[in-house]
Amino acid sequence: MEYGGGPGGGSGGSGRGSHNDSDKKKRYHRHTALQIQILESTFKECPHPDEKTRMQLSRELDLAPRQIKFWFQNRRTQMKAHHERADNCALRVENDKIRCENIVIREALKNLVCPTCGGPPIGEDCYFDEQKLRFENAQLKEELDRVSSIAAKYIGRPMLQLPPVQPFHMSSLDLSMASYGGGTSNRMPMMHGGPSLDLDLLTGSALGASSSTINPDPMFQNPMHLSDMDKSLMAEIATNAMAELIRLVQSNEPLWIRDSKDGTETLNLDSYKRVFPRPNDSLKNANVRTEASRVSGVVTMNSLQLVDMFVNMIKWSEMFPTIVSRARTIEAISSGLLGSEGGSLQLMYQELQVLSPLVPTRHMYVLRLVQEIKQGSWAVVNVSYDLPHYNQYPQSRFKVHCLPSGCLIQDMPNGYSKVTWVEHMEVEEVTPIDRLYRDFIYSGLAFGAKRWLACLQRACERSASLMMTTTVSHDLGGVNPSPEGKRSMMNLAQRMVNNFCSSINPSNGHQWTSLSGMNEFEVRAILYKSTDPGHPHGLILSASTTIWLPIPPQSVFDFLRDGRTRPQWDVLSNQNPVQEVANIANGTHPGNCIAVLKAYTPSQNNMLILQESSTDASGSLVVYCPVDLPAINIAMNGEDPSYIPLLPSGFVITTDGHQEIISKSGVASASTSNTTTSDLAGDQGGTSSGSLVTVVFQIQTNSLPSAKISQESLTTVNNLITNTVHQIKASINATSTTT
Repeated sequence: MEYGGGPGGGSGGSGRGSHNDSDKKKRYHRHTALQIQILESTFKECPHPDEKTRMQLSRELDLAPRQIKFWFQNRRTQMKAHHERADNCALRVENDKIRCENIVIREALKNLVCPTCGGPPIGEDCYFDEQKLRFENAQLKEELDRVSSIAAKYIGRPMLQLPPVQPFHMSSLDLSMASYGGGTSNRMPMMHGGPSLDLDLLTGSALGASSSTINPDPMFQNPMHLSDMDKSLMAEIATNAMAELIRLVQSNEPLWIRDSKDGTETLNLDSYKRVFPRPNDSLKNANVRTEASRVSGVVTMNSLQLVDMFVNMIKWSEMFPTIVSRARTIEAISSGLLGSEGGSLQLMYQELQVLSPLVPTRHMYVLRLVQEIKQGSWAVVNVSYDLPHYNQYPQSRFKVHCLPSGCLIQDMPNGYSKVTWVEHMEVEEVTPIDRLYRDFIYSGLAFGAKRWLACLQRACERSASLMMTTTVSHDLGGVNPSPEGKRSMMNLAQRMVNNFCSSINPSNGHQWTSLSGMNEFEVRAILYKSTDPGHPHGLILSASTTIWLPIPPQSVFDFLRDGRTRPQWDVLSNQNPVQEVANIANGTHPGNCIAVLKAYTPSQNNMLILQESSTDASGSLVVYCPVDLPAINIAMNGEDPSYIPLLPSGFVITTDGHQEIISKSGVASASTSNTTTSDLAGDQGGTSSGSLVTVVFQIQTNSLPSAKISQESLTTVNNLITNTVHQIKASINATSTTT
């Protein structure tokens, strides 16, 4: 059977004909004018005829049904192509017209002049500029209404009746709690009968836990635009820093001086200056102090997992919650890793902390380059990068410059890795260091390589414990938690520890305020509004103090974590005994564990205490939080614990650093520190090693964010910390001398 060839063509005959077996070629036949006329008229009425219509046309035109079908298909295709060609022509004409109009507008814009200043106009989009002004206007109106209501309340008449006043500027510190203490001191003595603190006088953003109003970071508010020249300069700086780091890692004496006591190596500054001469080094400020150390160790994590942690700022912050107060990637310069010669380069911002309100955080912008040196070997380098157009935190009590620092990660069998860590910083203290922490900081324990590696080893050990199939020593209801329940409990406890660490040095720049300086130690507090999931909503008052105890840190840690000795210091337990009802080990040390405690308090039979204790070479933590029984059961059953509200309190225990200063007295970089700590050593009992203990309490003062905090709440938290410190001292029979 022959088939139709198109609207204007035909088949090789009608459907009633037959092929000639000897004729291999198809015979084509063009439709007659009458056939085409009838088909076209039908197509205009119905482009998609049904089978009945096609059969009728077949009989009328003496054509096969399939010829009719194919003719309509081809006609529809031809019509579609015709329409597309017409549309393309119309669009092409329109495009040419718009292009011409664009050229005319561009030429006109070049000749525009601002009628006010005579200069060129700003290049912002008028629409977005208008929207920005509308948004700012709404904010200002809201602020005006709020201030007007406050003025009306205190003055006794509406704000509209007040005479106009000249605008004035109030610093962010004037909005802190310190401004209500009177005078220029930042202390706020606990006077009875004092007025309550009206939170309406503080902006809502200044109280928010995630706000940055007091210490704003413009890098976070506006996107940063880097030119190709900037990126090229950053890449060159990072590459040179990587070369220096690798050389520091691979070199030994005389560049490094090893401490025979703990294996930590200190940089020989004279040798360093000869190997790495720096321009203008002789012009450096004489008050600048160098901190440089190196240490090596094995961690229970492979290199690829570690590299992923260093590239991801969220994972990196969670890996070092006791050191990293805040971290964020500002700009990803290069994101290549595997198979990339340049590696991963990013500009980042970080805040480093010691878990005490007496030690201010260190703010810095750094370039981080992560690069594979060879198969199974990775290097991570950080180096400071100055941003002259942005606020470099001039109010900070530290000026820190990070020289090439980082680590070399080498794969080992069985999923282990060898990590060699180098920390090298130049620090200028704008104000003197608190004498409690002078030895601890000057010894290199505060921000040195030893602390970084110890925290990394502890975090990897905790992560590896998830894979272990150990059972719980005690359980709730006689049922051991499943692997999912163990993971859920560990996630809950980790979130509790992270919340605790972030409450000591708030990353949003809130200033700590002295609550009481009339005792032998000072209590400091901060007030913030909590609205995040996983936190109690409302006003939270966080208070802390740091004391010195003349006993080793391990003894303090064992005393505070043990449930049997808890009634001796826990003033809220009313000296009632405490029973451990569950214990989950998350490390090889017996003190590294998560415990669920139950206090025998008749009024709180349904309340338990979730506690995590952790210790490593850098120090120890004992963090606890009241959690009700249903919430613990949710975690034990392996369900998501992220919305269980936690308000943790606890203790941070470290060495005072005095013995480390003595052991490093022969090193040039520590000689200055040794002379500046003699007074403190005399106050603390000669050369004996002691402990620095930071006590932190958090209480919810009100569930309503708009409520006021009274003097009673401040007195309560002050008495809570004061009584706890006295109980600890009385229990260990020690005296303390602190700031």
